[in-house]
Amino acid sequence: MGQKLTEALGPSVVIDNRPGATGLIGMEIVGHAVPDGYTLLIINVGHQMAGLLRDASFDITKDLLPTSLLASTPVMLVMHPSVPAKNLAEFLALAKAQPGKINYASGGTGGVQHLATELLKREAGIELLHVPYKGTGPGLVDLLAGQVQVTLTSVPSVLPYAKAGRLRAVAVSGQARLASAPDVPTFAESGLPGVDVVIWYGMLAPLNTPRTVIDKLARAIGLIAKSPEVREKMVRDGADPIGSSSVEFTTYVKSEREKWLKVLREIGLQKN
Repeated sequence: MGQKLTEALGPSVVIDNRPGATGLIGMEIVGHAVPDGYTLLIINVGHQMAGLLRDASFDITKDLLPTSLLASTPVMLVMHPSVPAKNLAEFLALAKAQPGKINYASGGTGGVQHLATELLKREAGIELLHVPYKGTGPGLVDLLAGQVQVTLTSVPSVLPYAKAGRLRAVAVSGQARLASAPDVPTFAESGLPGVDVVIWYGMLAPLNTPRTVIDKLARAIGLIAKSPEVREKMVRDGADPIGSSSVEFTTYVKSEREKWLKVLREIGLQKN
């Protein structure tokens, strides 16, 4: 989308990765940036989760202005081929036989991989050992090397490795199987409908960015999301391009806040 925004708006879009504190460092940088529309933030639901884990009152919309919902993707449970399980049922049986012996990687404590896997643990009645990394990438490196055994993360992150046989995919969230991975059953059809996790990606801006700028960005993103080129690539990778207005995204962010705050309390990670 960065390339397409450059083509649509003129100024070059530069991607500046700022890892750390499960996205909160990046949020703080943009929250204090000049509100002129030239410094923007891309986050996913995991960054919202991490903030809620630290503080139940955390609310993205207090310090940032939701601009547009970019895309969403289910999560996929993948494991190293050395794990002696060919499907979800065999994996759950293995985990129950060896409580706390199987390691799972996440991109950081409180992020979407962490909380989605904790939700899976609760729904399936299993124990896994959490190994947090500084981002999804380092965790995937160790998963591919067999240093950890499992991860539950966004489809685009792991689908290429599953198709290449370097990882084994055993389940995906959502109500239907993915067109890009038709052989991978859903958690729901595998008997775990409660593992209902969607990773969304959205753009936010500094709080006082002019509404005219926000609306211009949202309109451009909406058109980009509908373009055949972008849709074909994202769907092939297991994601669904969306594009929304600022008002729609703000409403969605608030609903997601309440949903995940409830989950945090149910799995014992948030007491307030």
